[in-house]
Amino acid sequence: MSLDGRPAQVPSKAASPVANPISRMVQIRYTVSQPVFAAFLAGGVAGAVSRTVVSPLERLKILFQIQSAGREEYKMSVGKGLAKMWRDEGWRGFMRGNGTNCIRIVPYSAVQFGSYNFYKRFAEPSPGADLSPVRRLLCGGAAGITSVTFTYPLDIVRTRLSIQSASFAALSEASRKRLPGMWGTLKIMYQTEGGFLALYRGIVPTVAGVAPYVGLNFMTYESVRKYFTPEGDKNPTAVRKLAAGAVSGAVAQTCTYPFDVLRRRFQINTMSGMGYQYKSIWDAITIIVSQEGVMGLYKGIVPNLLKVAPSMASSWLSFEMTRDFFLTMRDE
Repeated sequence: MSLDGRPAQVPSKAASPVANPISRMVQIRYTVSQPVFAAFLAGGVAGAVSRTVVSPLERLKILFQIQSAGREEYKMSVGKGLAKMWRDEGWRGFMRGNGTNCIRIVPYSAVQFGSYNFYKRFAEPSPGADLSPVRRLLCGGAAGITSVTFTYPLDIVRTRLSIQSASFAALSEASRKRLPGMWGTLKIMYQTEGGFLALYRGIVPTVAGVAPYVGLNFMTYESVRKYFTPEGDKNPTAVRKLAAGAVSGAVAQTCTYPFDVLRRRFQINTMSGMGYQYKSIWDAITIIVSQEGVMGLYKGIVPNLLKVAPSMASSWLSFEMTRDFFLTMRDE
């Protein structure tokens, strides 16, 4: 009974917003359309698309990188290297490690783009204000460190999977016949190479290279994108976005490439038959330069530059298209 003596009205279940499927859908669409969340989802899509597009060149780059003096199996041109991969392993050789790479790159790219948009909120002089190049660089660097920390074990496993079936003399035929998968490789590393810390071997040179790389990538892309945007428009065309992504990737990769070589070497530092036994970053640099010359720090840069244009271009374009799709849900 109500206070005035009339029967109290009990709200029907149909009127409850919790039980209303339309209200739930509106809430989901609103959540997905939040800028940081939309960037997170779009980043995952962008990572999977870009890595699959350039998987053969990505693997060939790694095979070039891990060769020290005396290992000549892949001392050849990009075309001959791709042909050798095809002869030795068929089309599976082109995609070796790509499944793990996609499993890694989806959360990696999602965390990277999402955290960049999150950090931008704190770096803006005022809400919605444009960032200076230096602030973009710092936000990108912080996003790179965040994404690497979350997904590094999958990166080191991807490197192992990429080379364990390659025709290196140091790898025995028996070891190539029984190739463990992603979880098998993680388990073996954990049990035989030092426990949890083994899954983060090489993270120091990785962070040292990823932070400036991601920072330069975001800074260059947004600067070039702004330059390519016609006056009075909010967005450049898809072709101009592709061009901006290609330029940003090439600049960032060239400036930070030696750290990528160091990362790959440290990731197989204790791998049976392929280990280098470097004691520190400086020790690795000294040995590489003394045995392989300065260009040893740039091994694999040719296939890397060949892949970076389609990789970063497709990454940025798919990111913007997916993000804009989610953002429009709020208006709808």
